Amino acid sequence: MEPEDIFGVRGRTAVVTGASSGLGVVFARALAARGANVVLAARRVDRLREVADAIAEDGGAALAVGCDVAEHEQVEGLLDEATARFGRVDVMVNNAGTVGDGGPTPERLPHELFENTIRVNLVGVWYCCRAAGSRMLADGRGGSIINVSSVLGTGGQQNYPPAYQASKAGVINLTRTLAVSWADRGVRVNAIAPGWFPSEMTEPFLGMPPFLQSIMDQQPTGRLGDPEELVGPLLFLASDASSYVSGTTLVVDGGMSASYGAARHPAALEDLFAEVIPDGLGRRITAEVS
Repeated sequence: MEPEDIFGVRGRTAVVTGASSGLGVVFARALAARGANVVLAARRVDRLREVADAIAEDGGAALAVGCDVAEHEQVEGLLDEATARFGRVDVMVNNAGTVGDGGPTPERLPHELFENTIRVNLVGVWYCCRAAGSRMLADGRGGSIINVSSVLGTGGQQNYPPAYQASKAGVINLTRTLAVSWADRGVRVNAIAPGWFPSEMTEPFLGMPPFLQSIMDQQPTGRLGDPEELVGPLLFLASDASSYVSGTTLVVDGGMSASYGAARHPAALEDLFAEVIPDGLGRRITAEVS
């Protein structure tokens, strides 16, 4: 088989959640450009339609479906619509996520922010895996499920969002569990763990010079990732090129996680968070400050 055939997705149907902005748009357009039917899912339907229209203008096939992945009824409806339009789902890209607990120190983090982040990032991925996986298993034709985790799910990082890190670690182990459960019936489940890439989600953090510098201090390449650098890993996992790959997490972080340790937060960054996070939620609790 020629390389272009091995990595091909033409004629397959891929659902991409979180497809109204950021990496989700990159994933959806990349799949559509290579001939896949793409189902775009997110809560912001107006943004989804803009992406779908752009794909159609380029000659691709796209369907926009409003969906909150934290609501399992909506996820089931999403898969029903995708199947009704294109016949079946071959690839499920679980990209939707939030970093709603970003900013507050762990000891001040409100419970509702922790719980909402877990609900979207982990429970939502479970809903999507179950909905897509059960359909792939039922028709006996298999498929590929790709969960978007994070390099922050591979280890703890000082004072970073605890629910985000925990949820992304959970996604990695959920990926492993479903992979070994479904491998004998042709459904592959893998994860991509990106490092730091510019996106709508990361923009508020990367826009703070001390925070950006702390990232650069940890980054062997000395730069952020380009979102297009995730297209290759995506196509590898979505296509027959990875037909014997399941249960793995492909880390795409420029080598950041290969280091034995990361730089501590500088004092200036701690002071910045204390200043910009409302209601004192960004201040660390110490013996002098309670």
